[in-house]
Amino acid sequence: QVQLVESGGGLVQAGGSLSLSCAASGRTFSINAINYFGWFRQAPGKERELVATIRRSDDHTYYTDSVKDRFTISNAKTKTAVYLQMNSLKPEDTAVYYCAAKIDSSPFPPYDYWGQGTQVTISS
Repeated sequence: QVQLVESGGGLVQAGGSLSLSCAASGRTFSINAINYFGWFRQAPGKERELVATIRRSDDHTYYTDSVKDRFTISNAKTKTAVYLQMNSLKPEDTAVYYCAAKIDSSPFPPYDYWGQGTQVTISS
């Protein structure tokens, strides 16, 4: 079993930046089985959407179109944490952001482990 804990959410003005972190803990065997980390978000009244993914082995990344060139996902050197640097933030980026991890070889849902979420609010 793997536990994921996010941090770094908050309130920022449009055009600003925020950095989210997600730390993974649990048995070494379980963490080493993770293939992908991902960040998702869910805005009020909307479905949860995939924002970005990163493969633990080689840092290969995927971004949804709406965040390309603004957000950057990265692995910690230890490969037990993942970050999301968010720049040029827009009010439509307001959402609860979730960290997730999965074992199989596809970067796309479903994911196996989830964090509790952290609120990101962008004011206009």
